[in-house]
This record gives sequence, structure tokens and C-alpha cells, in this order.
Amino acid sequence: MAFNILRRFQSVTTGIGRCSFIQNGQCLLQCIASHSRQLHLPCDYMKSSHCATRRFKIHSDSQKMYFSTIKDHPYLSGISVCLHEDTSDRIRSASKQSTIMDQEVFLDRLHGCVSAKQVFKLLASLETMSDTVAALALQRIAVLEHDQNGLKNPEAVLENNVFKALCFQFEHDSQRLTDAGLVTALHACTQLYVDPWSTLMVRLVSESQERLDRGPMAIKNLCILGEALLALEGPGCGMLKQVMDQVQEQGVEKWSPEEVTMVYNMLQAGVGESGQYQDLLNTLNSFTISIAPKLNPKSISHILNALVVLNQTQAIPLVISLCKHSVRHVPRFSDEELVLLLGAFMHFGQSDRYFIEALERYVPKSTFTMNPEAVSKVMQYCSRRQILSRPIFDSVAQSFVYRADTLSTSQIARQIMPFGKLNYLPPNAGGLFRRVEGILRDRFSQFQPRTLLNLLHSCTLIERFPVNFVAKVFSPYFLQQLEAQGTGLDRIVLAQLTQLFMTVKLECPFYEGPKLHSKYRVKSFQTPGRSLESPVDGHLYNRVKTGLIDLLGARIYFASRVLTPYCYTLDVEIKLDEEGYVLPATHHEEVYKRIAVCIDGQKRFCANSHNFLGKEAIKKRHLKLLGYEVVQIPFYEFEKLHDRNDTVEYLHKKIFPHSYRLSW
Repeated sequence: MAFNILRRFQSVTTGIGRCSFIQNGQCLLQCIASHSRQLHLPCDYMKSSHCATRRFKIHSDSQKMYFSTIKDHPYLSGISVCLHEDTSDRIRSASKQSTIMDQEVFLDRLHGCVSAKQVFKLLASLETMSDTVAALALQRIAVLEHDQNGLKNPEAVLENNVFKALCFQFEHDSQRLTDAGLVTALHACTQLYVDPWSTLMVRLVSESQERLDRGPMAIKNLCILGEALLALEGPGCGMLKQVMDQVQEQGVEKWSPEEVTMVYNMLQAGVGESGQYQDLLNTLNSFTISIAPKLNPKSISHILNALVVLNQTQAIPLVISLCKHSVRHVPRFSDEELVLLLGAFMHFGQSDRYFIEALERYVPKSTFTMNPEAVSKVMQYCSRRQILSRPIFDSVAQSFVYRADTLSTSQIARQIMPFGKLNYLPPNAGGLFRRVEGILRDRFSQFQPRTLLNLLHSCTLIERFPVNFVAKVFSPYFLQQLEAQGTGLDRIVLAQLTQLFMTVKLECPFYEGPKLHSKYRVKSFQTPGRSLESPVDGHLYNRVKTGLIDLLGARIYFASRVLTPYCYTLDVEIKLDEEGYVLPATHHEEVYKRIAVCIDGQKRFCANSHNFLGKEAIKKRHLKLLGYEVVQIPFYEFEKLHDRNDTVEYLHKKIFPHSYRLSW
């Protein structure tokens, strides 16, 4: 029997007046789960007299909003869906000749659509399609129309005649759908915020329960159904537990890479929250290592994102394996996938030399065309892992000059701050920071206070002084805003304000604006956790200390970890009188010169070079302006010394280059 909407439409509308809309359904899914075989629901679409479009919440914790979408009987345009129990069915279009498109060709064209309008146009051009293809089309519409606020234009989608025609057929022939078509249609409807109490949704859920009761469904279909149930009722759904029971009954070793990825996605969506199904996750994490070489870019990025959301800190071997195998896929990651990938690597503290090299080959050629969020994430990753990549930084600096107007304030900050943190000025530094200054002038009020402070502070690290904006930052109004945001005026914020004030005072003597009130100043830049100066490396310090005792003759001639009146902490301080003789560390009179010995371990440099971090560069700059003679003892020089004599000779040349060394 051919399934034709036009033939049925007339008979359906004659009885529609007798149909009623289900209004009360708090326990609807539970009722369906236990009574689905006895449940007979009217085939109604909501009448405009009592079914105007409504919004209501299913769960207060999930904050998901659902829309009543089928308000009137659709004007159907002669389209039918070919069902798996009636292969002779054909979609018939009154205005077009018979056209049967190969499914793979259709899916390629479907993924090429960039708007719901194009998808509807593609569907309208067809005479026949399978129920699975029709459901995939609805799912594609949901993907294209979604943004952070929900559907971009719900009326254009939900009032479309093609959409109504498809919903009509899915509702009236739910029992004849394939498993894939059924669960995909249900999932697509949840993503399009179709009213969960509409007859369409009730029948799709009821039929899904029937299929679950009959026996195990395929893993792929179980995952799609699980995500749909999560959207409808959340992790407490009874049917969802039945889905997960079937998933766990099937052997993980038989799953394809695509099925593994789908299980991760379902667990990430909410099934695995609060540590549920951790045994399944442990098995899955171990198995995924063995199939990592077979994973495509999409699977790698989605699995890594799931590991982040599920906080799988014990899955580091899997993260390392995925990082290794992601290297060859770098040019093929989409911008969205690259964002997920880098976010996971930052979360787990993962970096790899070959991965960085792959980024250096790809990013410079793509910065002008990449999504701004992807560019920002690349810079954020380099900053977090302290990786100074000149090819990446130079290309981002060039693209920023041309694309800055299209960036959000967060993206602006994340693209500029790494230059300061890693102490690097690109070749176009002049044009870059003129652009930054122009943005700050035009969009100052759009920045979040803490984001703005981070941005301005990072600029001072590389001697780009925001003099025109300091007065606003030190104003009581801005400081009140800063205090009201997030964690308020915590120690790191106060340290940044203090260092910004010191920078203006020491390096911008012409500044005559308001000063930072004393109550906002700290006494030390060293704080537990995040700090504006790195603590000295203990092992390296002990070696240098032994050498200094041999050089100076006694421990009393130098002080360690000295907190200065200027907030900085000196690794070693040596005092000299006017004639150049070393004074005891406890001597406070007749001090003519102070030598600040900086014992610079690896953590004071960028991870992949001998370039000082920005916070170390500004410290040394300020100490010199405050009258200290700064002597640097970098780890990569000190590690080359072989014995005690080499150490003493090296320290003498570093600290007293113009004096003759006596032997004690």
C-alpha cells in the first residue's frame, strides 16, 4: 500500500475535531514505559483555540526550554516517506517529475547545506526518500539552526510546510519506521524543541519503548535514543536506564570507532554525570587506546571533550595516545573540532613537540580564514603551555590587525595576552598595538573588568604601556566593578593593580593621572599558586649557594629570598660598599651597591626556548630602574659546569666581571 499524505490528509482532517490535546503529562514517559502496549493516543495536532505556541520547562535543573510547534493542521505539499515495511511507497510531488536520488549522494548534498532553507529546498526537490534520510534531514536542520540561545529563527523552521509534512508522516506511521529512522526523528525533534507532550513526540517515545522491550537495539540507535531521552527528561529517566542496560550487555570489543564515539557522547551528555557507569568508562578508555589509530578527526576531538566533561583524570594514557594520533589530522580538523581538541590538551596539561610542529605548519596558512574562536584557542593553548611559536604568533599578529573588528572582547584578550606572557614582540608590533589601542578606545566599556585588567597588564610586560587607560582603571568606579565580578579583589588582582601602578611610576614618569589607593596594593608579588614572579628552583639554588660560599668565603656575605620594599623577592642579594668590598648581609649602613642575583630555572623561560617569560622580564627591568645591578644565572649555562672550580670561576665572572679573584 502506497503511503501518500495527500490521500490521508482529507480523512484525517474530517475527524480532527474529535481529537483532544494531552495537557497533563508529568509522568508521561513512565506511563509509556509501563503501558505502551495498551496506550492508544489520538492523532491530533493542536487546535489554535487552545494550543497556541507555549513555552514551559521540563526540568528546572536542566534549564531546557521546549516549544509547542505544531499549532494548526499543516498544508501538506504532496511529499511521502518510503517506509521499511512498504518499499513500494514513493514520495510524490505534484509539480516535479519522479526523481530518486542515491542516499549517499543525498547525504553529501545535505551536509553541504548551510541553512535550513537550503535543506527544505533540497527535500522539496525529491520525490522519494527513506525514513532515515528524512530524519537525518531534520537533524541537519537542528544543527544549522542552533546557536547559544536556542533556535535562530524557530518560526521559519517550525511553520515550514515541508517540516510539517515530515512530522505528520512520522506521527502517523511511527510503528512502520526503521529503528534508525525512529530514534533519529525523536532526537531531531528534541533538538528542534518540539513540544514533548504533542502527539508526535508521545508516539515516537511510545514506539521507542516498544522497540526496547522487544530486544537489544543496535549500539548506534541506543546512543541516539539515549541522548533524546536525556533532552526530554534528564538522567533520571526510566527508559534511559533500560538503554544503558542494553549498552552494557553488548561487548565493547565489538564496537566500531563510530559506535565508541557515540557512547562517549551519550555519557558526556549527562548519563555519566556524578561518576555513574564508571566501570563502563574504564573499559571504554582501555579499549579506545587500541583503536586510536583508526579514529577520524571528529572522533578524536569528541572523545577528548568527553574525557574533559567526565573528568577522566585517570585516562592520561588515552589522552597521550589521542594526542599522538591527532598530529596527522591537524589540517583536517574543523575549527570546532580544533577548539575541543586544544581545550582537552589544556585541561590535561598535554603538549607534544610533533603536535606543535603540525600546528606551526597549519595555522600560519589559515589564520585569515579560521574561525576567530579557533585562533583564540590556539593562542590560549600556547600561552597555557608556555610555548612560544614565532610562526603562529607572527601570523596571528598579522590577521589581528585586519580582523580585530569582528572579534569579541574575550577573543581580543586571548589573542593579545600571550604576547605579553611569553615576552614576544612580532615584526608588526607597532601596527598591532596601535590596533589594540584603537579597540580599547572605542570598546573600553564592553570589556569585562577582569578581562580588561589582564589585557592591560600583559601589555606592560612587553613595554607597551596603556597610559591612556590607566586613569580609568584606577578610578573608584572601575575598582568597584572589579570587586563585584567573580572572586572580587583577590590577591592576584591586587598584585596586577600594584604592578601596573609600579610600571606607570617607574617607566612612565610623565603620567599625572590618579594613583592607585594604598588599600589596593600588596607587599609581595609572590603568592601561592598563580604568581607574578616565579619562585626559585630549589635544586638549582642549592648548587649556586654552595658556589657562592666558596666564592665569597662565608655564608654571611649574601642573603637569600629577600623581600624588597618594592614587592619583588630576590633570590640572592649581595651588598657592596663604595670601594667594591662585599658587606655582610646584615649590614644596613654604608651600602653603596646592591646586586640582585637571579637564579633562573626552567620555569622562568618559555617551554621550548631560552626566552624569558614576560613576568621575569618586567621584574628584571624594574629592579634595574630601582638601582639594583641584576646578575642572571640561567639554568642552561649553570648545567654545563662540571666541578667546583668551574662553578666558582663562572660565578666570579658573572658577579664581579671587572675584579681579580683572590684565593681563600
